[in-house]
Amino acid sequence: MDFGLDAGDNGGASYPASDGPYIPEAQDCMRCGMCVSGCPTYRLFQTDAETPRQRIRSIEKVLRDEAISDDERGHLDNCLQCRACETVCPSRMKYGELFDLARHKLMQLQPPSWLTGLALRLIEHKNWRRSLLPLVSLYLRSGLQKPLRASGLLQKLNLAAAERLVCEPALGGLAGVFPVGKRARQRGRVALFTGCLAEHFDRATMKAAIKLLNAIGYEVVVPEGQGCCGAIHQHNGRSVAALLENNIAAFYALEVEAVVYLASGCGAMLSEAEGADSETSGWFRRSLCDINEFLLEHWPEQLQPAASNLNIAVQEPCSQRNVLKNAKAVYALLAKIPGVNIEALPDNQTCCGAGGSYMLSHPENAGRLKAAKRQAIVGCGADIAVSANFGCAFFLNAERGETDRKLMHPIRLLADRI
Repeated sequence: MDFGLDAGDNGGASYPASDGPYIPEAQDCMRCGMCVSGCPTYRLFQTDAETPRQRIRSIEKVLRDEAISDDERGHLDNCLQCRACETVCPSRMKYGELFDLARHKLMQLQPPSWLTGLALRLIEHKNWRRSLLPLVSLYLRSGLQKPLRASGLLQKLNLAAAERLVCEPALGGLAGVFPVGKRARQRGRVALFTGCLAEHFDRATMKAAIKLLNAIGYEVVVPEGQGCCGAIHQHNGRSVAALLENNIAAFYALEVEAVVYLASGCGAMLSEAEGADSETSGWFRRSLCDINEFLLEHWPEQLQPAASNLNIAVQEPCSQRNVLKNAKAVYALLAKIPGVNIEALPDNQTCCGAGGSYMLSHPENAGRLKAAKRQAIVGCGADIAVSANFGCAFFLNAERGETDRKLMHPIRLLADRI
């Protein structure tokens, strides 16, 4: 079986050959079917066209500058990029990298809609986003939601899916420095990566992280110059080089021991992003650390959380299971709380449907996956469900029933008991 192409045998196509991810020949896929059952879109449609082994054939065509049909493009676009297929593939096919290369080429041929472009710009530019958020808050308080939804205008503008996700944002920014309090001895200094949307819509998790880091003796710095990690841009075929370099510059200027991220989706993106091979980019990747892993590694023995008689279900995001592969840290960290019972959420290997911007671009598919995940949360009998990814929790918490459990970041649960 040939796992690559010779550098001179690429037919003039502009994709990596011997020094990059291999470009699969059709026969490279063993058609073993191991990727099929774990693919969320196969679960939805029960058709071979909605499997990684079929999509890889379309990806091969795109990377060889061959035309693909509208149906093939549709099946490619249906992919959630959860990368569950990578974890089971016996050929070790780098599906994620290949998919990103293909998506980038396709977007150059057919740019995204004006609405998608505007959304990406708002995510990219912090000042624009901050200027818009007071209007979002005003809208939520105005009572206009019901009449606007009923008018059908949101559907016509393709804003219905986005509007259903809107919740009250935090309008102010975080302070630049959070010093260790008098009760703890300062052991070091770390920087907090806040991301873009999470900075405003997941402020409670930010505060919990700062509280815990201070409690174990670490001063926390929140650089104003940081921005989006680029995950949503990459999912939409955009270059993330400028976003990555901006974040590297913002954090490299600080004297910190680690750059701590809270959302597994951001961590996965930042840890894999291709940037300039330099001293600064190398330092940045070495400094990246998941909040759960950092707390677990540096937790002082004398710090004892309050006991709680709780059953906790852990939802493992795709970015954590399939890319970072560090889900065990969540279980170990929560075990610091005396009296808790911690279990994995049933069917954790299946994507929740959020998929970066997938919840907006494919609301029907995402909604069906969300319904299944919500059913698992309700049916597991846990008192509390946790997720280490902002995107998953944001999506799964939207439009839930009044009695349905709300997902929270595991560190919020821990911070409440310190």
